[in-house]
Amino acid sequence: MPRLARLFVYPIKSCGGIEVDRALLTPRGLAGDRRYMLIDARGRFLTQRRHPGMALIETAFVDDGSFEVRAPGQEPLRLPAGFEGPGFATCEVRIWSDTVEATLADAETNLWFSAAMGFACGLVYQAEHQHRPVPNEAAGFEDEVGFADGAPVLLISQASLDELNGRLERPVGIERFRPNLVVTADAAHAEDGWRSIAIGTARLDVAWPCSRCVLPTVDPSTGEPDPDGEPLRTLQRYRRRERSVHFGQNLIPRAGGRLDVGAECVIEERP
Repeated sequence: MPRLARLFVYPIKSCGGIEVDRALLTPRGLAGDRRYMLIDARGRFLTQRRHPGMALIETAFVDDGSFEVRAPGQEPLRLPAGFEGPGFATCEVRIWSDTVEATLADAETNLWFSAAMGFACGLVYQAEHQHRPVPNEAAGFEDEVGFADGAPVLLISQASLDELNGRLERPVGIERFRPNLVVTADAAHAEDGWRSIAIGTARLDVAWPCSRCVLPTVDPSTGEPDPDGEPLRTLQRYRRRERSVHFGQNLIPRAGGRLDVGAECVIEERP
């Protein structure tokens, strides 16, 4: 039976992630996952696709629920679990084709991130009363997501990564693909045929395959794109479907609960 092998949370969209042993699944994804996002002066989201150095902005959870942010040349910054209350301003932000309301960080925090990025930018948070529908026809009317590209949760099997690395001259880590859930499987890309996955009391629908852009070519340890375009170039040879390269599956939560590394995964296959 498949098991949950690894868990990742990414507090700030496109910045460094945190590997954890357990996490709470909520309707918007893993608790604390991509509820923060960096925006430019026009309110548009920032991403490693255009700013690969964002990979060097590291995050780490602190015991009280807050987290610490580090960037080259910067003193560490402590951020709360979220911005809530009347002391924070709200603004409209643009993420892909969505325009949604978000809560803006204070001036000092925005200056810290501006220095880290090398240009004026701001940090925003998605509060509980601020909503963004899942932007895909596979989702239901009430399905929500934080600042992830599309779905609340991304899953990849370890077997899929092993298959890819067997084709590469220089193997890559799973961090290149920024999954939330890494599971064991008997065969590479077995997740393509899954309909749902249950882990303890949590249950998620396997909604649609993840189309890959240039982001996996960025080495998270250096913030530099691979000069040969790997591993995307190799994936294009055997994982191209119509006009997209598929690697991993997007999931939508249907029942919440605690996820623990090592837990059994009950899979429902597609007909």
